[in-house]
Amino acid sequence: MTSAVVRPATSRFRWVICGLLFFATLIAYVDRGVLAFLEKTLEGIIGWDSRQYGYMTAAFQAAYAIGLLCAGRLTDRLGTRKAFAYAIVLWSIAAMTPGMAVSPLTFGVAMFFLGLGEAANFPACIKTVAEWFPARERAYATGLFNSGSNLGAMVVPVVVPFLYYAFGWRGAFVATGCSGFVWLIFWLWLYRKPAEHPMVSASELALIRSDPPERTTSVPWAQLFPLRETWAFAVAKFFTDPVWWFYLFWLPRYVAETFHLTLGKTSAPILTVYAASCFGSVGGGWLSSALIKRGKSINMARKTTMLICALAVIPVLYAPYAHNLWVLVAVVGLAMAAHQGWSANAFTLPSDLFPRSAVGSVVGIGGMAGAIGGVAMQLSAGYIARYTYLPLFLFSGSAYLVALAIVHLLSPKLRPAKLD
Repeated sequence: MTSAVVRPATSRFRWVICGLLFFATLIAYVDRGVLAFLEKTLEGIIGWDSRQYGYMTAAFQAAYAIGLLCAGRLTDRLGTRKAFAYAIVLWSIAAMTPGMAVSPLTFGVAMFFLGLGEAANFPACIKTVAEWFPARERAYATGLFNSGSNLGAMVVPVVVPFLYYAFGWRGAFVATGCSGFVWLIFWLWLYRKPAEHPMVSASELALIRSDPPERTTSVPWAQLFPLRETWAFAVAKFFTDPVWWFYLFWLPRYVAETFHLTLGKTSAPILTVYAASCFGSVGGGWLSSALIKRGKSINMARKTTMLICALAVIPVLYAPYAHNLWVLVAVVGLAMAAHQGWSANAFTLPSDLFPRSAVGSVVGIGGMAGAIGGVAMQLSAGYIARYTYLPLFLFSGSAYLVALAIVHLLSPKLRPAKLD
Protein backbone atom coordinates (compact mmCIF):
# COMPACT_ATOMS: atom_id res chain seq x y z
CA MET A 1 0.00 0.00 0.00
CA THR A 2 2.87 2.36 0.79
CA SER A 3 4.41 1.93 -2.68
CA ALA A 4 1.15 3.04 -4.39
CA VAL A 5 1.27 6.48 -2.77
CA VAL A 6 2.73 9.24 -4.95
CA ARG A 7 4.97 11.27 -2.66
CA PRO A 8 6.55 14.74 -2.85
CA ALA A 9 10.33 15.11 -3.01
CA THR A 10 10.51 16.63 0.47
CA SER A 11 8.02 17.37 3.23
CA ARG A 12 7.53 18.30 6.86
CA PHE A 13 3.89 17.33 7.02
CA ARG A 14 4.21 15.91 10.54
CA TRP A 15 4.20 19.51 11.81
CA VAL A 16 0.87 20.14 10.07
CA ILE A 17 -0.52 17.20 12.04
CA CYS A 18 0.99 18.71 15.19
CA GLY A 19 -0.83 21.94 14.32
CA LEU A 20 -4.15 20.08 14.18
CA LEU A 21 -3.47 18.64 17.63
CA PHE A 22 -2.62 22.13 18.89
CA PHE A 23 -5.97 23.53 17.75
CA ALA A 24 -7.93 20.57 19.12
CA THR A 25 -6.31 21.14 22.52
CA LEU A 26 -6.96 24.87 22.29
CA ILE A 27 -10.66 24.27 21.59
CA ALA A 28 -10.94 21.81 24.48
CA TYR A 29 -9.52 24.36 26.92
CA VAL A 30 -11.74 27.14 25.65
CA ASP A 31 -14.80 24.90 26.11
CA ARG A 32 -13.90 23.91 29.67
CA GLY A 33 -12.69 27.40 30.63
CA VAL A 34 -15.94 29.28 29.99
CA LEU A 35 -17.55 28.11 33.23
CA ALA A 36 -14.46 28.94 35.30
CA PHE A 37 -14.30 32.47 33.89
CA LEU A 38 -18.03 33.17 34.33
CA GLU A 39 -18.31 31.39 37.69
CA LYS A 40 -18.51 34.47 39.92
CA THR A 41 -21.01 36.08 37.55
CA LEU A 42 -23.18 32.96 37.38
CA GLU A 43 -22.97 32.56 41.15
CA GLY A 44 -25.13 35.66 41.39
CA ILE A 45 -27.44 34.67 38.53
CA ILE A 46 -28.02 30.95 39.18
CA GLY A 47 -27.18 30.98 42.88
CA TRP A 48 -24.50 28.58 44.10
CA ASP A 49 -21.63 28.60 46.58
CA SER A 50 -18.05 27.32 46.43
CA ARG A 51 -19.12 23.89 47.65
CA GLN A 52 -21.67 23.46 44.84
CA TYR A 53 -19.17 24.80 42.31
CA GLY A 54 -16.73 22.18 43.58
CA TYR A 55 -19.35 19.51 42.88
CA MET A 56 -19.76 20.78 39.32
CA THR A 57 -16.05 20.75 38.55
CA ALA A 58 -15.72 17.36 40.28
CA ALA A 59 -18.46 16.04 37.96
CA PHE A 60 -16.30 17.11 35.01
CA GLN A 61 -13.26 15.40 36.53
CA ALA A 62 -15.12 12.19 37.37
CA ALA A 63 -16.40 11.91 33.80
CA TYR A 64 -12.90 12.74 32.59
CA ALA A 65 -11.52 9.82 34.62
CA ILE A 66 -14.09 7.40 33.21
CA GLY A 67 -13.66 8.75 29.70
CA LEU A 68 -9.86 8.61 29.75
CA LEU A 69 -9.78 4.92 30.55
CA CYS A 70 -12.29 4.10 27.82
CA ALA A 71 -10.98 6.65 25.31
CA GLY A 72 -7.41 5.39 25.51
CA ARG A 73 -8.51 1.85 24.73
CA LEU A 74 -10.91 2.93 21.98
CA THR A 75 -8.21 5.09 20.41
CA ASP A 76 -5.92 2.06 20.19
CA ARG A 77 -8.72 0.00 18.64
CA LEU A 78 -10.40 2.52 16.32
CA GLY A 79 -7.34 4.53 15.38
CA THR A 80 -6.83 8.22 16.00
CA ARG A 81 -8.78 9.48 12.97
CA LYS A 82 -12.10 7.89 13.94
CA ALA A 83 -11.67 8.19 17.71
CA PHE A 84 -10.87 11.89 17.55
CA ALA A 85 -13.79 12.59 15.22
CA TYR A 86 -16.30 10.86 17.50
CA ALA A 87 -14.90 12.58 20.58
CA ILE A 88 -14.99 16.14 19.30
CA VAL A 89 -18.59 15.76 18.14
CA LEU A 90 -19.56 14.61 21.65
CA TRP A 91 -17.65 17.29 23.52
CA SER A 92 -18.72 20.12 21.20
CA ILE A 93 -22.37 19.28 21.78
CA ALA A 94 -21.73 18.94 25.51
CA ALA A 95 -19.90 22.31 25.57
CA MET A 96 -23.06 24.01 24.30
CA THR A 97 -25.42 22.40 26.83
CA PRO A 98 -24.49 24.64 29.81
CA GLY A 99 -26.24 27.33 27.82
CA MET A 100 -29.50 25.53 28.63
CA ALA A 101 -28.72 24.89 32.32
CA VAL A 102 -30.94 26.45 34.99
CA SER A 103 -29.50 25.11 38.27
CA PRO A 104 -26.26 23.80 39.82
CA LEU A 105 -27.50 20.26 39.11
CA THR A 106 -28.06 20.85 35.39
CA PHE A 107 -24.71 22.62 35.14
CA GLY A 108 -23.13 19.59 36.78
CA VAL A 109 -24.77 17.23 34.28
CA ALA A 110 -23.55 19.36 31.38
CA MET A 111 -20.01 19.41 32.78
CA PHE A 112 -20.11 15.63 33.23
CA PHE A 113 -20.75 15.06 29.52
CA LEU A 114 -18.16 17.66 28.57
CA GLY A 115 -15.56 15.78 30.61
CA LEU A 116 -16.60 12.50 29.03
CA GLY A 117 -16.03 13.81 25.52
CA GLU A 118 -12.86 15.82 26.17
CA ALA A 119 -11.21 12.81 27.80
CA ALA A 120 -10.28 11.52 24.33
CA ASN A 121 -8.18 14.56 23.47
CA PHE A 122 -4.89 13.67 25.15
CA PRO A 123 -4.88 9.89 24.47
CA ALA A 124 -5.56 10.64 20.79
CA CYS A 125 -2.98 13.45 20.68
CA ILE A 126 -0.23 11.41 22.34
CA LYS A 127 -0.93 8.39 20.13
CA THR A 128 -0.83 10.64 17.06
CA VAL A 129 2.54 12.05 18.14
CA ALA A 130 3.84 8.49 18.62
CA GLU A 131 2.66 7.61 15.09
CA TRP A 132 4.05 10.72 13.41
CA PHE A 133 7.28 11.57 15.27
CA PRO A 134 10.45 9.68 16.18
CA ALA A 135 11.28 9.46 19.89
CA ARG A 136 13.81 12.30 19.77
CA GLU A 137 11.16 14.78 18.56
CA ARG A 138 8.19 13.65 20.64
CA ALA A 139 8.68 15.84 23.71
CA TYR A 140 9.05 18.92 21.51
CA ALA A 141 5.98 18.02 19.45
CA THR A 142 4.05 17.29 22.67
CA GLY A 143 5.10 20.64 24.11
CA LEU A 144 3.92 22.40 20.96
CA PHE A 145 0.48 20.83 20.83
CA ASN A 146 0.10 21.07 24.61
CA SER A 147 0.71 24.81 24.39
CA GLY A 148 -2.76 24.88 22.86
CA SER A 149 -4.05 24.43 26.41
CA ASN A 150 -2.31 27.66 27.41
CA LEU A 151 -3.50 29.61 24.39
CA GLY A 152 -7.00 28.22 24.87
CA ALA A 153 -7.00 29.45 28.45
CA MET A 154 -5.73 32.82 27.16
CA VAL A 155 -8.52 33.03 24.58
CA VAL A 156 -11.17 32.64 27.29
CA PRO A 157 -10.61 35.96 29.16
CA VAL A 158 -10.34 37.79 25.82
CA VAL A 159 -13.30 36.28 23.97
CA VAL A 160 -15.78 35.31 26.69
CA PRO A 161 -16.45 38.87 27.97
CA PHE A 162 -17.25 39.90 24.37
CA LEU A 163 -19.55 36.92 23.88
CA TYR A 164 -21.14 37.55 27.26
CA TYR A 165 -22.02 41.15 26.48
CA ALA A 166 -23.02 40.39 22.87
CA PHE A 167 -25.05 37.19 23.33
CA GLY A 168 -25.47 36.71 27.07
CA TRP A 169 -23.93 33.97 29.15
CA ARG A 170 -25.99 31.26 27.43
CA GLY A 171 -24.81 32.40 24.02
CA ALA A 172 -21.18 32.33 25.19
CA PHE A 173 -21.40 28.57 25.87
CA VAL A 174 -23.10 27.88 22.52
CA ALA A 175 -20.66 29.98 20.48
CA THR A 176 -17.54 28.38 21.93
CA GLY A 177 -18.99 24.87 21.57
CA CYS A 178 -19.50 25.34 17.83
CA SER A 179 -15.77 25.74 17.16
CA GLY A 180 -15.15 21.99 17.43
CA PHE A 181 -17.19 21.29 14.31
CA VAL A 182 -14.96 23.63 12.28
CA TRP A 183 -11.89 21.72 13.47
CA LEU A 184 -13.53 18.41 12.55
CA ILE A 185 -13.73 19.43 8.87
CA PHE A 186 -9.96 19.98 8.72
CA TRP A 187 -9.22 16.79 10.67
CA LEU A 188 -11.19 14.53 8.33
CA TRP A 189 -9.70 16.29 5.32
CA LEU A 190 -6.04 16.22 6.37
CA TYR A 191 -5.46 13.23 8.65
CA ARG A 192 -4.17 9.86 7.44
CA LYS A 193 -1.49 7.54 8.81
CA PRO A 194 2.02 8.54 7.67
CA ALA A 195 2.49 5.54 5.37
CA GLU A 196 -0.83 6.28 3.63
CA HIS A 197 -0.51 10.05 3.36
CA PRO A 198 0.31 11.48 -0.10
CA MET A 199 1.82 14.64 1.43
CA VAL A 200 4.57 12.72 3.25
CA SER A 201 7.86 12.33 1.40
CA ALA A 202 9.95 9.16 1.47
CA SER A 203 12.62 10.91 3.57
CA GLU A 204 10.09 12.17 6.11
CA LEU A 205 8.51 8.71 6.33
CA ALA A 206 11.97 7.23 6.93
CA LEU A 207 12.55 9.76 9.74
CA ILE A 208 9.20 8.89 11.35
CA ARG A 209 10.14 5.19 11.17
CA SER A 210 13.74 5.69 12.33
CA ASP A 211 13.20 4.18 15.79
CA PRO A 212 13.77 0.43 16.27
CA PRO A 213 10.89 -1.84 15.18
CA GLU A 214 8.28 -2.40 17.86
CA ARG A 215 5.27 -4.54 18.59
CA THR A 216 2.20 -3.73 16.47
CA THR A 217 -0.38 -6.08 18.00
CA SER A 218 -2.83 -4.83 20.63
CA VAL A 219 -1.75 -5.07 24.27
CA PRO A 220 -4.54 -6.03 26.70
CA TRP A 221 -5.13 -4.09 29.90
CA ALA A 222 -4.34 -7.22 31.90
CA GLN A 223 -0.71 -6.88 30.78
CA LEU A 224 -0.50 -3.12 31.28
CA PHE A 225 -1.97 -2.64 34.76
CA PRO A 226 0.62 -4.71 36.72
CA LEU A 227 3.63 -3.01 35.10
CA ARG A 228 5.75 -0.56 37.09
CA GLU A 229 6.16 1.53 33.93
CA THR A 230 2.40 2.03 33.69
CA TRP A 231 2.27 3.23 37.27
CA ALA A 232 5.26 5.51 36.82
CA PHE A 233 3.20 7.50 34.34
CA ALA A 234 0.03 7.17 36.41
CA VAL A 235 1.75 8.53 39.53
CA ALA A 236 3.12 11.51 37.59
CA LYS A 237 -0.43 12.32 36.49
CA PHE A 238 -2.11 11.60 39.83
CA PHE A 239 0.01 14.09 41.75
CA THR A 240 0.36 16.89 39.22
CA ASP A 241 -2.82 16.98 37.10
CA PRO A 242 -4.92 18.18 40.08
CA VAL A 243 -2.67 21.23 40.34
CA TRP A 244 -3.44 22.29 36.78
CA TRP A 245 -7.16 21.74 37.33
CA PHE A 246 -6.96 23.84 40.48
CA TYR A 247 -5.49 26.73 38.49
CA LEU A 248 -7.97 26.28 35.64
CA PHE A 249 -11.15 26.15 37.70
CA TRP A 250 -10.24 28.15 40.84
CA LEU A 251 -7.66 30.79 39.90
CA PRO A 252 -10.21 33.20 38.34
CA ARG A 253 -12.33 32.92 41.49
CA TYR A 254 -9.31 33.37 43.79
CA VAL A 255 -8.17 36.50 41.92
CA ALA A 256 -11.67 37.99 41.89
CA GLU A 257 -12.23 37.32 45.61
CA THR A 258 -8.80 38.31 46.89
CA PHE A 259 -8.41 41.52 44.89
CA HIS A 260 -12.12 42.36 44.50
CA LEU A 261 -12.09 42.38 40.69
CA THR A 262 -15.11 42.39 38.38
CA LEU A 263 -15.54 40.21 35.26
CA GLY A 264 -13.66 42.47 32.85
CA LYS A 265 -10.82 43.28 35.25
CA THR A 266 -9.87 39.63 35.81
CA SER A 267 -8.94 39.24 32.13
CA ALA A 268 -5.45 40.80 32.26
CA PRO A 269 -4.01 38.76 35.18
CA ILE A 270 -5.50 35.49 33.91
CA LEU A 271 -4.25 36.21 30.41
CA THR A 272 -0.76 36.91 31.75
CA VAL A 273 -0.36 33.69 33.74
CA TYR A 274 -1.42 31.59 30.77
CA ALA A 275 0.87 33.53 28.45
CA ALA A 276 3.73 32.59 30.77
CA SER A 277 2.70 28.95 30.68
CA CYS A 278 3.07 28.90 26.87
CA PHE A 279 6.82 29.38 27.25
CA GLY A 280 7.02 26.49 29.70
CA SER A 281 5.19 24.10 27.42
CA VAL A 282 7.40 24.74 24.40
CA GLY A 283 10.58 25.22 26.44
CA GLY A 284 10.17 22.03 28.45
CA GLY A 285 9.61 19.98 25.32
CA TRP A 286 12.50 21.65 23.52
CA LEU A 287 14.96 21.14 26.41
CA SER A 288 14.62 17.36 26.71
CA SER A 289 14.60 16.96 22.90
CA ALA A 290 17.76 19.09 22.68
CA LEU A 291 19.48 16.99 25.35
CA ILE A 292 18.65 13.80 23.45
CA LYS A 293 20.00 15.25 20.20
CA ARG A 294 23.24 16.04 22.05
CA GLY A 295 23.66 12.41 22.99
CA LYS A 296 22.05 12.27 26.43
CA SER A 297 19.90 9.27 27.24
CA ILE A 298 16.11 9.56 27.22
CA ASN A 299 16.18 8.81 30.95
CA MET A 300 18.56 11.67 31.74
CA ALA A 301 16.91 14.14 29.35
CA ARG A 302 13.37 13.58 30.59
CA LYS A 303 14.16 13.49 34.31
CA THR A 304 16.58 16.43 34.24
CA THR A 305 13.94 18.56 32.56
CA MET A 306 11.24 17.37 34.96
CA LEU A 307 13.49 18.15 37.95
CA ILE A 308 14.10 21.70 36.71
CA CYS A 309 10.35 22.16 36.31
CA ALA A 310 9.63 20.70 39.76
CA LEU A 311 12.06 23.17 41.35
CA ALA A 312 10.58 26.09 39.41
CA VAL A 313 7.16 25.35 40.90
CA ILE A 314 8.28 25.89 44.51
CA PRO A 315 7.87 29.72 44.60
CA VAL A 316 4.08 29.27 44.25
CA LEU A 317 4.12 28.41 47.97
CA TYR A 318 4.26 32.18 48.50
CA ALA A 319 1.01 32.76 46.54
CA PRO A 320 -1.43 32.85 49.51
CA TYR A 321 0.79 35.48 51.19
CA ALA A 322 0.99 37.72 48.10
CA HIS A 323 -0.98 40.92 48.70
CA ASN A 324 0.01 42.47 45.38
CA LEU A 325 -1.88 41.21 42.33
CA TRP A 326 1.14 41.16 40.03
CA VAL A 327 3.35 39.39 42.55
CA LEU A 328 0.68 36.67 42.61
CA VAL A 329 0.62 36.65 38.81
CA ALA A 330 4.43 36.26 38.73
CA VAL A 331 4.65 33.26 41.06
CA VAL A 332 1.58 31.51 39.64
CA GLY A 333 2.71 32.24 36.07
CA LEU A 334 6.10 30.66 36.79
CA ALA A 335 4.40 27.64 38.39
CA MET A 336 2.06 27.18 35.44
CA ALA A 337 4.93 27.47 32.97
CA ALA A 338 6.84 24.85 34.96
CA HIS A 339 3.78 22.60 35.03
CA GLN A 340 3.51 22.71 31.26
CA GLY A 341 7.20 21.95 30.86
CA TRP A 342 6.71 19.03 33.23
CA SER A 343 3.66 17.82 31.32
CA ALA A 344 5.40 17.97 27.95
CA ASN A 345 7.87 15.41 29.28
CA ALA A 346 5.46 13.38 31.40
CA PHE A 347 3.25 12.88 28.34
CA THR A 348 6.15 11.38 26.41
CA LEU A 349 6.72 8.65 29.01
CA PRO A 350 4.11 6.26 27.53
CA SER A 351 5.73 6.45 24.09
CA ASP A 352 9.20 6.11 25.68
CA LEU A 353 8.17 3.02 27.66
CA PHE A 354 5.59 1.29 25.44
CA PRO A 355 5.04 0.43 21.76
CA ARG A 356 2.67 2.63 19.73
CA SER A 357 -0.03 -0.04 19.90
CA ALA A 358 -0.27 0.44 23.68
CA VAL A 359 0.29 4.20 23.99
CA GLY A 360 -3.39 5.17 23.92
CA SER A 361 -4.26 2.65 26.61
CA VAL A 362 -1.40 3.72 28.90
CA VAL A 363 -2.25 7.40 28.43
CA GLY A 364 -5.84 6.55 29.31
CA ILE A 365 -4.82 4.70 32.48
CA GLY A 366 -2.51 7.49 33.60
CA GLY A 367 -5.01 10.15 32.64
CA MET A 368 -7.65 8.36 34.69
CA ALA A 369 -5.31 8.47 37.70
CA GLY A 370 -4.78 12.19 37.13
CA ALA A 371 -8.52 12.81 36.86
CA ILE A 372 -9.17 10.86 40.08
CA GLY A 373 -6.66 13.13 41.78
CA GLY A 374 -8.48 16.04 40.16
CA VAL A 375 -11.83 14.92 41.61
CA ALA A 376 -10.28 14.86 45.08
CA MET A 377 -8.81 18.33 44.49
CA GLN A 378 -12.09 19.81 43.26
CA LEU A 379 -14.13 18.39 46.13
CA SER A 380 -11.53 19.51 48.65
CA ALA A 381 -11.30 22.97 47.10
CA GLY A 382 -15.07 23.35 47.30
CA TYR A 383 -14.87 23.12 51.08
CA ILE A 384 -11.41 24.57 51.79
CA ALA A 385 -11.86 27.67 49.61
CA ARG A 386 -14.71 28.82 51.86
CA TYR A 387 -12.09 29.55 54.54
CA THR A 388 -8.58 29.64 53.03
CA TYR A 389 -6.61 28.68 49.91
CA LEU A 390 -3.39 27.97 51.83
CA PRO A 391 -3.53 24.12 51.80
CA LEU A 392 -4.34 24.14 48.07
CA PHE A 393 -1.24 26.19 47.25
CA LEU A 394 0.91 24.07 49.60
CA PHE A 395 -0.05 20.96 47.65
CA SER A 396 0.50 22.77 44.35
CA GLY A 397 4.04 23.71 45.29
CA SER A 398 5.19 20.31 46.54
CA ALA A 399 3.44 17.75 44.34
CA TYR A 400 6.01 17.69 41.52
CA LEU A 401 9.06 16.74 43.57
CA VAL A 402 7.07 13.96 45.25
CA ALA A 403 5.85 12.70 41.88
CA LEU A 404 9.33 12.74 40.32
CA ALA A 405 10.79 10.79 43.24
CA ILE A 406 8.15 8.07 42.82
CA VAL A 407 8.59 7.99 39.02
CA HIS A 408 12.33 7.46 39.49
CA LEU A 409 11.70 4.73 42.05
CA LEU A 410 9.33 2.86 39.71
CA SER A 411 11.41 3.33 36.54
CA PRO A 412 15.03 4.23 37.38
CA LYS A 413 16.27 3.92 33.78
CA LEU A 414 13.07 4.54 31.74
CA ARG A 415 13.67 1.29 29.93
CA PRO A 416 10.87 -0.03 27.67
CA ALA A 417 8.39 -2.23 29.50
CA LYS A 418 8.74 -5.98 29.04
CA LEU A 419 5.57 -7.25 27.37
CA ASP A 420 4.61 -10.85 26.70
